[in-house]
Amino acid sequence: MPRVLLIEDDPAVREGLQLGLRRLGHDIAPVATGEEGLARLRAFRPDAVVLDLMLPGMTGLEVCRRIRAEFLVPIIMVTARGDDVDVVVGLEAGADDYVVKPVQSRVLGARIRAVLRRVGGPPDEGRGIPSLEHHGDLTIDRAGYAVAHRGVPVALAPSELRLLLTLSASPGQVFSRQQLLEAVWEHSYHGDARLVDACVKRLRTKLGEMSRQPRYVQTVRGFGYRFQSR
Repeated sequence: MPRVLLIEDDPAVREGLQLGLRRLGHDIAPVATGEEGLARLRAFRPDAVVLDLMLPGMTGLEVCRRIRAEFLVPIIMVTARGDDVDVVVGLEAGADDYVVKPVQSRVLGARIRAVLRRVGGPPDEGRGIPSLEHHGDLTIDRAGYAVAHRGVPVALAPSELRLLLTLSASPGQVFSRQQLLEAVWEHSYHGDARLVDACVKRLRTKLGEMSRQPRYVQTVRGFGYRFQSR
């Protein structure tokens, strides 16, 4: 039974999502504030966090940053509106996905299942790709689901890791944002390029990439992204 920490200050929304997700087979720990959420996180050890962006006191963005600074648990952000600025800032703070209110439990449940599948194993499993790869200073261990840069382990959130595994499985191949949404986020119906762009930005930062001249994850203007092996 997946454990989900639900951080939502609206009592009606919190109760509705709590009941709906429990019916879908999730173990839910509901809290009303970011401070409560951070305290509960360590004891509950959730498989995923559902985090409202608009919280009293400590904001959802700050909570997201604090969680991501210590934990790689998947974070699904809930926002009251699909405002570009709010969504992009939340994704760049470390969220793996987002939903816009009003939220239906079955939709949120599907997003939770999708983000947990990203943690479960490499997307290229069984394709005959070597489990250990070396790309300059970057080492990718597909079997161990781990990445190191210059010998130092790189802590990647689920979406960041799956994005890297997807791109690096086919060096030189250009992937459109839509292809990456389907492969990494399973959003074939969503078409939201912001998820991809924000994740690429976070991934590049963690790999020590120069934003104007990235070494590994390169932008192909007008088309999408590719992984450069050499």
